[in-house]
Amino acid sequence: MKVFVIDVDLCVGCYACQFVCKDEHVGNDWSPIAKPQPDTGQFWMRLDEYIRGTVPKVEMHYIANPCYHCDEPPCLTACPVEGCIYKREDGLVIIDTEMCTGCKNCVDACPYKAIYFNDDLNLAQKCTGCAHLLDGGEWTVPRCVDACPTEAIKFGEEADFAEEIARAEVMKPELGCKPRVYYLNIPKKFIAGTVYDPVEKEIIEGAVCTLTGPDGATCTVTTDGFGDFWFRGLADNTTYSLTIAADGFAPKTFEGITTEKDVNLGDIPLER
Repeated sequence: MKVFVIDVDLCVGCYACQFVCKDEHVGNDWSPIAKPQPDTGQFWMRLDEYIRGTVPKVEMHYIANPCYHCDEPPCLTACPVEGCIYKREDGLVIIDTEMCTGCKNCVDACPYKAIYFNDDLNLAQKCTGCAHLLDGGEWTVPRCVDACPTEAIKFGEEADFAEEIARAEVMKPELGCKPRVYYLNIPKKFIAGTVYDPVEKEIIEGAVCTLTGPDGATCTVTTDGFGDFWFRGLADNTTYSLTIAADGFAPKTFEGITTEKDVNLGDIPLER
């Protein structure tokens, strides 16, 4: 059974995956696996950009989104035409272009917004995993995987990626769709700031910053040569307290810091 493994940390946002998907499918008819993809409005491999935090504590990342080729695909059960949407032996989910009636049930049913509707063709469309290329025998991976310059997107047999899958996560696991697209290194929330001496108007290097979670567990970092501190990999919607201490300065404590969003505490003065 095939899987996609996508390492978010390796993605540089070059959009090669999105471009080559267009190159493969726009103007090309691969029926019954895929009819031509419109040149605008559909991205069967969609690259989403995320900007987190506030200036100057800003980070960004990209997430590639194909069809998730779920083991329990809601699109399949929503389709009123038996056999129109089917799961192949290799795990890829396909919409038969010759059987689709254009009812749009599958478009509405997909929780990942990975199915598009082509008004001109009266047809639901999505990523096929380039099944037409795989079936030809000369290709072992989809075009998006072949084009990725950093190997952020990988594709192959589930057993061959067992180690990566053990460390990975899937999107919306609570829905029970069992997607076959696995993600590594999706950034979690951060808390950051800059510590400085308001009298000397200089940053404070080596200040000890201790973050305490709701369970009492602590994590400690020290400010760097720019006076900055970062706590990364924090849980969503969790409330923390932060204490900052440095030799010769009175400690400062922040209570009730909530990671509903990434947190930039800005410039933090310590008084002597």
